[in-house]
Amino acid sequence: MIDMDRRSALALGVAAVSALALPDTAMAQTYGATEGKEVGPGVRLIVLGERDSLIPAYGKIRMRDVVVQPGASTPDTEMENDMVCHLTQGELTVRQNDKQFTAKMGDVWSCSKGVNTEGTHNAGSTVAVMRIIDLLTA
Repeated sequence: MIDMDRRSALALGVAAVSALALPDTAMAQTYGATEGKEVGPGVRLIVLGERDSLIPAYGKIRMRDVVVQPGASTPDTEMENDMVCHLTQGELTVRQNDKQFTAKMGDVWSCSKGVNTEGTHNAGSTVAVMRIIDLLTA
């Protein structure tokens, strides 16, 4: 058995509390009810940034979050550009063309311009956040 005095116990306790208080950098950002632009009932779009691309096939890249409230949906829409999607929070039912899958937090998928249509539905009880990286042609 290890002999622990009060000073050691206090130092261990402070270290444990400090570890709990540190922010988790992998956590999804949470948004207020009015942030971004409402693009449909219960669906908001927040543009996070855009800049020139170093990928030769694309002139710019843009990152945005689509916040989908429980029970809300996005309509099936043809993709206007290539993109990579990542679910940072919640769960979504995703319809791509004639296929459907459930995306859970951490899932990644892609869409192709002119090839894919995609729509989503949040059947869960928590907000879902889909992060999109748009690959924009020059």
